[in-house]
Amino acid sequence: MDKHYVYILECSDGTYYTGYTNDLQARIKKHESGEGAKYTRGRSPFTLMFSECFASKSAAMKEEYRIKRLSRASKERLIREGIDYEESKEFS
Repeated sequence: MDKHYVYILECSDGTYYTGYTNDLQARIKKHESGEGAKYTRGRSPFTLMFSECFASKSAAMKEEYRIKRLSRASKERLIREGIDYEESKEFS
């Protein structure tokens, strides 16, 4: 069974990059070498802040799209607690 990952990297400038892959380690190496996404070029080194595994590519890509639309505060809460404001509507 194939594995599909959604991940969040923190770039050296403090910004977050969210992506999808079926090989997380290889994808991070591509980002580090400058061959990854255009957004991450020149923003290394990276810290893997969050990853989640899915059984299907479709489910992973839907989650990637959802995460990309979250506010920074919600992404930080997702990283910290596995929860985001837009989903839970719980504000602390």
